Amino acid sequence: MSTPERGGTSASSASSAASRARARRWAIGVGAALVTAIGLVLMFLLAQATNNRALYERYYVRLFGINVVVAVLLVLVIGWVAFRLLRRLRQGKFGSRLLIKLAAIFALVGVVPGALVYVVSYQFVARSIESWFDVKVEGALDAGLNLGRATLDSLSDDLAVKTRSASAQLAQVPDASAGLVLERIRDQLEASDVILWTGSGQLVASAGTSRFQLNPERPTVQQFRQVRPERAVAHVEGLDETTAAGATPPVASVRALAMVQRPGFDFDTAPRYLQVTRPLPPAVVKNALDVQEANREYQERAIAREGLRRMYIGTLTLSLFLAVFGAVLLAVLFGNQLARPLLVLADGVRQVAAGDLRPTAVLQGKDELGGLTRSFAVMTQQLADARGAVEKTMGQLDAARANLQTILDNLTSGVIVLDAKGTVLSTNPGATRVLRAPLAAYEGRLLVEVPGLAEFGAKVQQQFEDFLVERMQHGLDHWQHAFELHASGADLPQQDGAINIVARGAELPGAARLLVFDDISEIVSAQRAQAWGEVARRLAHEIKNPLTPIQLSAERLEMKLSGKVQPPEQAVLVKSVKTIVDQVDAMKRLVNEFRDYARLPAADLKPVDLNALLTDVLQLYSAENLPITLRSELDERCPPIRGDAQQIRQVIHNLLQNAQDAAEAAASGTGKVGEVTIRTRLGDSGQRVRLTVQDTGPGFAENILKRAFEPYVTTKTKGTGLGLAVVKKIADEHGARIELSNRVVDGAVAGAQVSLSFALAGEPQAAVAHTEDSSKSSAA
Repeated sequence: MSTPERGGTSASSASSAASRARARRWAIGVGAALVTAIGLVLMFLLAQATNNRALYERYYVRLFGINVVVAVLLVLVIGWVAFRLLRRLRQGKFGSRLLIKLAAIFALVGVVPGALVYVVSYQFVARSIESWFDVKVEGALDAGLNLGRATLDSLSDDLAVKTRSASAQLAQVPDASAGLVLERIRDQLEASDVILWTGSGQLVASAGTSRFQLNPERPTVQQFRQVRPERAVAHVEGLDETTAAGATPPVASVRALAMVQRPGFDFDTAPRYLQVTRPLPPAVVKNALDVQEANREYQERAIAREGLRRMYIGTLTLSLFLAVFGAVLLAVLFGNQLARPLLVLADGVRQVAAGDLRPTAVLQGKDELGGLTRSFAVMTQQLADARGAVEKTMGQLDAARANLQTILDNLTSGVIVLDAKGTVLSTNPGATRVLRAPLAAYEGRLLVEVPGLAEFGAKVQQQFEDFLVERMQHGLDHWQHAFELHASGADLPQQDGAINIVARGAELPGAARLLVFDDISEIVSAQRAQAWGEVARRLAHEIKNPLTPIQLSAERLEMKLSGKVQPPEQAVLVKSVKTIVDQVDAMKRLVNEFRDYARLPAADLKPVDLNALLTDVLQLYSAENLPITLRSELDERCPPIRGDAQQIRQVIHNLLQNAQDAAEAAASGTGKVGEVTIRTRLGDSGQRVRLTVQDTGPGFAENILKRAFEPYVTTKTKGTGLGLAVVKKIADEHGARIELSNRVVDGAVAGAQVSLSFALAGEPQAAVAHTEDSSKSSAA
C-alpha cells in the first residue's frame, strides 16, 4: 500500500508544481503586457506633445519622469529574466543551454539593429536639428522642392521611354508566350510589376507582384486613349496618398503605359498595352516629403530648437528601450515555446535510448512541434507494443524450443542434422547412445571424421545423394535403410560387436538434412532367438526319437554278450557300451534343454517368497559339495514377489551354476578359492525386489556382453549357450528386467554380475509396466 501512496504524492506534487509554473507564466505575461502598454501609451502621448508645443511644454517634465520609471522597470524585468536563465544553467537543468541560445539569438536580432538605428538616429537628430535653423535653410528648402519635382519628372519620363522601347519585344509574341518576355522586361527595367493588357482592359499576362492579386488595378479608359497618340505616358502614384496618410517610410511608384505595335497592317487584332510599375526610391520620396514638411514647420520649430532636440532624443531613447524589452521578452517566450517540445522530445529520446518505453509527455499545441511530440508518443507506444509482442513471441519460441529439445533429449531414437557436405550441425543424446560415439564433441565437423563412423558416414552421404536423384524422378519424401555397425578396434570377429540400426533421412529447408535412426539390435536378437527356438524345437523332435533305441540296443548287446567273450573283448565291450550310454544321456540332456528353451511353459504368476525360495535352493549347494565359497545376503524387508516358483527356481539354478563354473575356472591353478555371492534387496522406491548373483570369475568380453542372452553364445568349452537365454526368456515372462555386467575393482575386471528386478505381488500389471519403463529410462 505504500507504493500507491508515494505515487499519488509524487503525482500531486508534480501537478501543484505545474500549476505554480503556469501561474508564474501568467503573472509574467500580464506584467510584461502592462508595462508594454504603459510604454506605448507614453510614446503616443509624447508623440502627440511633439505636434503641440503648448501641450509639450506643459507636460514635458511629467512625461519624462514616467518614461524614466517605465525604462527602469523594463531594465529590472530584463535583469530578472537574465538572472533566472543563468541560475537554471548553473543548476544544470536539462535544456538550459538551448533556452539561453534561443533567447540570445532573438535578443540579438532585436537589440543589435535597434542599437544601430538608435546611434545613427541620435547623430542624425542632433545634427540635423542644428542644420534646420540656418540662414540659408529657407532657400535650400525651396530649391529642394524644385529639385524633388524635377527628379520625379525625370524618373517618369525615363520610365516612359524605356517602357516604349521594351514594348517592341512583345510585337510578335503571342499571348500564351508573353509571360517569359514580361519577366525579362521586368528584370531589364528593374520594375516591381509588369502587366500586358488588351484594349478592353483584360489581363493578358503579368510578372511581379500582380501575379498574386486576383484583380490587379487596370488603367482607366482615359489613360488608354491618352497613350494612343503619345505612344507612351507615365505618372507618379501613391505620393499624395502617402503624404495624406503620414506613413513612414512613404510608398510611391512611377507607372508607365505604352502601346505594343503590331508588325505590318494587322487591323483585325485588338491592340495590347504594356504597363510597367517601378517603385520610387524611398530616400527620394522621403526627402521630397521631408522638404515639404520642413518648409511648413520651419517657423514653428525655430522657436523651440533645444526643446525639440530633447524631445526627439527622449522619444528615440524610449523607443529603443521598448524595442529592447520587446525583443528580450519575445526571445524568452518564443525560446520557451520552441524549447518545450524539443526538451520533451530530447527527454523522450533519452528514455528510449535507455530502454524505457513508457508513454512520454504530449503537448496539445496545434503546431508542427506539438504534432511531433504526439507522433513521438505514438511511436514510443508502438515500440513498447512491438517489444511486448517480440518478448511474448520469444518466450513462446523459447518454450517451444525447450519442449522440442526436451523431446529430442528423451527420444530413444538418434537424431542428427547434417548440411549438404555431411557436416554435423546438431545431435541429441539418443544419437550418442545408439552409435556409442561422442557426437556432441564433433559438431561442426564431418560425420565421416567421427572415430568408428567413417563407413557409416560415407554410406549415409551416398544415401542422401541417391535420394535427391530419386526424389526428382519419383517424388519421394524420405529414404530408409538398415545399417550394421561394427565395434572399432575389437580383437574378436566383427559380427560379435555388431550394432544393427535402421535409419531414415529427409531434406530440411535451407539444404539441411535430417537423419533419424533406431537401434534394432534387440529386435534382431529377438528374431535370432526365435529362429533358434524353432531350430531347437525341430532338433529336439528329430534327435529324441532315435536316442532311446540306440541306448536300449547298446545295453542289450552288453547283456547278450556278457560272459561269452574273452576278458579283453569283454572290457572293450563294457567300455564301448558305457560310452554309448553316456553320450546318449548327454544328448538327452541337450534335447531337454532344446525343448525347455523352445517350448517353455507359460508362467503361473503367484505370490512367491523369494528369500524362502533361495534358502530352499541353497541347501542343495552345501559347502561340502562346492569347490567355491557361496555367500548369501538376503534382505529381510523383501515382500513377496509376483512370479512362478518353478521357473524362478530354474533361473536361480542356472545363475548359480554359471557363477560357480566361472569362479572355479578363474581360481583353478592360482591356489585361491572362488567366491559366489547371491543377495536380495528391496528397491529404493519400495516397488521392486532385486535379485543379484556375483562371481569372482574372469567376466565377459565386450562382444559377449552385447549378445550374452542369445542362444548358443557362451564362453565355456562344454556349454550349450542356452542357460542365459532361458533365464532371459523367463525374465520376460515375469515382466522382470535383467541386467548383465562386469564387476570392476580398481580399474580391473573382478568378475560378472547378473541382476533381476521383480515386481511385488500386490502391484497391478499397469504399475509394473510403468515401473519397468521408468527403470529403463533411468538406466538409459
